[in-house]
Amino acid sequence: MRVYGRARCGAASPFFWRYMMELKKSDNPIDNASIAKQVLSNLFYGWGYNFYRHENQLRADDLLIRSRISDWLGESRAHVAALESTYRRKYLPAPTREHPFPDANAVSQAQALQRIQRDLESMETVIRTAPVPEMDRIHQRHRNEGETLEALVSVDSALVLHVKNLRDAIVAIDDGAVAIDAVPALLKAGQIEATWQQRGQVLSALVESG
Repeated sequence: MRVYGRARCGAASPFFWRYMMELKKSDNPIDNASIAKQVLSNLFYGWGYNFYRHENQLRADDLLIRSRISDWLGESRAHVAALESTYRRKYLPAPTREHPFPDANAVSQAQALQRIQRDLESMETVIRTAPVPEMDRIHQRHRNEGETLEALVSVDSALVLHVKNLRDAIVAIDDGAVAIDAVPALLKAGQIEATWQQRGQVLSALVESG
């Protein structure tokens, strides 16, 4: 992914600073405001996110968000796959004369890790392959009404933070048995699916009002 410097991105919108102030007031059970601020700074400055302000960058902004969060979900899935491999080596060795059959509980645990990987892969695929929104219509309608896009910037910010928090929490797990219960709980608490649906609703509303 191409990286752009601060000069490329220009000054942040006033909404960015209002959003940062809200982050300082929020209570994030997984992360904290300082890390959230760092992530958003990387998004707005380091990644080349343009707040949907430039007509020829609208699709790039959308693809940038989806590519980054898909990559993080892919990293999460790969980590769980590594945990599964380690678990299998430890608890499901090759059959021997003394132990010709695998331990039923260990098989169940390994299958649970596989289900987690499928859930992460499904989420990653949905986000990565989602249709590109009609950004041309959005820009035509809202190019002189900058505040109408604040909802999209807000939901992008929330989505990135949710997925980044999830990814960081998952890669910190070093035991497959722990991951079996921890990852589903993180997915449930992460609000990623709900935020992704909200993003779709915001995009639909912007297009329909065009």
